[in-house]
Amino acid sequence: MANTLRSLRALADPTRLRIIALLQGQELSVNELQEVTRLGQSRISTHLGLLQEAGLLQSRRLGKRAFYKWNGEADEVAREFIDVAVRGAREMPEHSADQVNLKRILNRRDEQAQVYFNQVAGRFDRSYGPGRSWQAFGQLLLRILPPLVVADLGSGEGLLSELLALRAKKVIAVDNSEKMVSFGAEKAKRNGLKNLEFRLGDLEHPPIEPQSVDWVILSQALHHAADPAKAIASAYKILRPGGQIMILDLLKHNFTQAHELYGDRWLGFAESDLQRWLDAAGFKKTEISVVSSEEQPPHFQTVLACGVR
Repeated sequence: MANTLRSLRALADPTRLRIIALLQGQELSVNELQEVTRLGQSRISTHLGLLQEAGLLQSRRLGKRAFYKWNGEADEVAREFIDVAVRGAREMPEHSADQVNLKRILNRRDEQAQVYFNQVAGRFDRSYGPGRSWQAFGQLLLRILPPLVVADLGSGEGLLSELLALRAKKVIAVDNSEKMVSFGAEKAKRNGLKNLEFRLGDLEHPPIEPQSVDWVILSQALHHAADPAKAIASAYKILRPGGQIMILDLLKHNFTQAHELYGDRWLGFAESDLQRWLDAAGFKKTEISVVSSEEQPPHFQTVLACGVR
């Protein structure tokens, strides 16, 4: 009876049902569970501790990380509770997004380059190095950009477009503001950037011929779109086969003042939404990850999403 009561108490919380369902068939670290659920690390750890105490989960340590999975030695009663928990989780509104995020994270495990980048990124700002900065790295990377045709959608006055035009074969900057387009075009002319062209248009209907560009970039632009899913689908149409989309935007947040302060239509995006929209448009080899977090309130996080046509 004691085991039954412990199991009932352990499963009396929706978040713990989500965790049980996510661990079906694989083990996950605390950080991975946090990334899937978008819950705080301390909260995740508390839930995991309660589930382990009830005999539903077991854990192992690998270096500084702890991994959790279903308890393979659980008795028949505990296994029945696990099955009930999974069925309950499938009825929750968060289940669909959890499964999308889980698939993304498991796929990323196979990308050793991504794992290496995460390790390096965590060390970059820990110690000072003369001349070492993201600004310098960015200039270096721009210099090795191949001569491609790039569409910068939602370009604004064209700061990124100007940088890309230093190496790209051609850059098409699209914005829905006549004033921005006029300003950007005049500045490009003054700077002698003949391969930078500004066009007036919106993200859902970019004035670019189908299958005519190699890269599509949406840098902090998608949250201004009336229909983000349609904007991504339109980007797919103008890309050549093998072309890539790169979306740099805010992770979903609750800073509602952004509507008035910055004119944002959307308060960022969940990784699961970006994944669904990229999949629906037809993109393959998608990668989505949080690439920066601001230390000051409201603690905006930036997410990078990529895909190949």
